[in-house]
Amino acid sequence: MTIKQFWVDPYQKDLRTHVRSVEGNRVRLRSTIFFAFSGGQESDAGTINGFPVLHAEKEGKEITYTLPEDHGLVPDQPVDVAIDWERRYRLMRLHFAAELVLELTQRNLPSVVKIGAHIGEEKARIDFALSESIAPMLPGLAAEANRMITSDHTIRSAFSDEVGERRYWEIPGFARVPCGGTHLKKTGEIGPILLKRKNIGRGKERIEIVLSSHPDDA
Repeated sequence: MTIKQFWVDPYQKDLRTHVRSVEGNRVRLRSTIFFAFSGGQESDAGTINGFPVLHAEKEGKEITYTLPEDHGLVPDQPVDVAIDWERRYRLMRLHFAAELVLELTQRNLPSVVKIGAHIGEEKARIDFALSESIAPMLPGLAAEANRMITSDHTIRSAFSDEVGERRYWEIPGFARVPCGGTHLKKTGEIGPILLKRKNIGRGKERIEIVLSSHPDDA
């Protein structure tokens, strides 16, 4: 099983590790900082020994990376992994912004059902099954979320079940939520956010989330 160093230190930008297995252009590592698409959060971008990772896939507890055909890597070979940190940090900021908005939405509309989510580099979105427009709620939701952000709360991330690789984030006194993504240390790192409503079909509502500033890298 791949050791997921991105949970130990989501701010780590590079890693020296070893190849665990190779099947054609599909490679597995002993440990990794390279997050693979999960829970709506897009995969990192980056390289393994200088070769671009074309695709990262979570397969149960394993992560498999697709490299160019001419990578030449072999099992037990030492390799250097590097991620595009600017992209990762934006994903982390948008991810946690979405977590806050989702939690606040569910508190304001206890019966609302989330039916989808996606965290990209430029924006995040959360989709709900809802028969009425969510637009009237957005100013209040944005104000609540931005208050949480400017209050700069500490965010704890840990295992609820280490063997099963189930994790959570927690803001003491606010919420504890199951999530296996890469999390910030403090809510203030997100910076101010803007919310937009989008109608995606009858009985469905979407909240889009964008960052309105770019704090210094951690």
